Amino acid sequence: MALWNNELGKTFIVAEIGQNHQGSLHTAKQMIKAAKDCGADCVKFQRSNLSEKFTASALARPYTGPNSWGSTYGEHKQWLEFSIDQYRELQAFAAENDIAFTASAMDGASYRELEEQLSVPFIKIGSGDADNVPILRYAANRSTPLIISTGMLDWDQICTIHMMFRHRKDVALLHCVSSYPTRAEDSMLQMIPLFRSHFPELTIGYSGHELGIQLTVASVVLGAQVVERHFTLDKSWKGTDHKASLNPAELTRMVRCIRVVEKKPGNKDIWTVIEQTRSVLEEDDFNESELLVALKEVSTNNRKLLECERSCHDKLGKSLVYANDVRCGAILSETDIQIKVSEPKGLAPRWYDSVVGKMVKQPVLKDNPVLEQHF
Repeated sequence: MALWNNELGKTFIVAEIGQNHQGSLHTAKQMIKAAKDCGADCVKFQRSNLSEKFTASALARPYTGPNSWGSTYGEHKQWLEFSIDQYRELQAFAAENDIAFTASAMDGASYRELEEQLSVPFIKIGSGDADNVPILRYAANRSTPLIISTGMLDWDQICTIHMMFRHRKDVALLHCVSSYPTRAEDSMLQMIPLFRSHFPELTIGYSGHELGIQLTVASVVLGAQVVERHFTLDKSWKGTDHKASLNPAELTRMVRCIRVVEKKPGNKDIWTVIEQTRSVLEEDDFNESELLVALKEVSTNNRKLLECERSCHDKLGKSLVYANDVRCGAILSETDIQIKVSEPKGLAPRWYDSVVGKMVKQPVLKDNPVLEQHF
């Protein structure tokens, strides 16, 4: 059974530490303890095998900005990555502090590590892999509970996820906008009741990247049963996620408010949502005009790659790439194709099935992007 099904009517609150630990095991432990003290139900990290997630060219690109931990993007990401033994140490520390521990699987190898070596209670598939056909298919036939975010997807892609997982009772689908921070006018909170009506077999939740707590509290009023927010000890720390993260004071207030409004979830008119949200928030946390625009009416046509998500998509969106050198005239098999962050980009992962079985009309090299002109 999924952890979010353990207590009927209680919202499952995930504090995403991600890589806000700055590459420090000590800081990561401080953050686990702080998240527990704030009232979160779970802490979540991000697990990557860099050569499985990125092409060699993506790892080699210069990365020397103010948020960098190395001269190349690969050095930067390696600095922030914990080993499996370090994950085991963090997992044990979380257990000692009575808080659930898990991570997002940022590639197929990481998924198998989390499942087989760490036996986490659930695995998160982030928005960057929500169109990763091989990972989704693998996950659909496993027994580990899942949370799947839906940033950067269009409605048809979300419906495909639903079709793949509707036989499961332990999968949560999270409305998400992959913009850091997300503006109120881009947040589309009404997607939550829309998800609830279209995907009744799945648990519906919200992964928020906005500033402040009111939109996340409102998401619970709208029926979100799982909520996830990035968490930091200090928003001034180096790194791109800290600004859109909650500090301990904010996370504590958010948990307190959610524990009140979760007792009356469900579909409500806009003004009821606003009043219920207002009733639990402190004055400095409430902004009616922002909440009103966040609650604007939406339809299935509104869930598409948004303009505000393009920078995230350009940086971390994945592509089909060649897993091997392939000779001219060869017919591609599944073992010839991988899905990675690639520079330059190739065809989108959603076209995986269209590419497998095609003949390449020119020789292609391992780790290079799959392009239409190859067929």
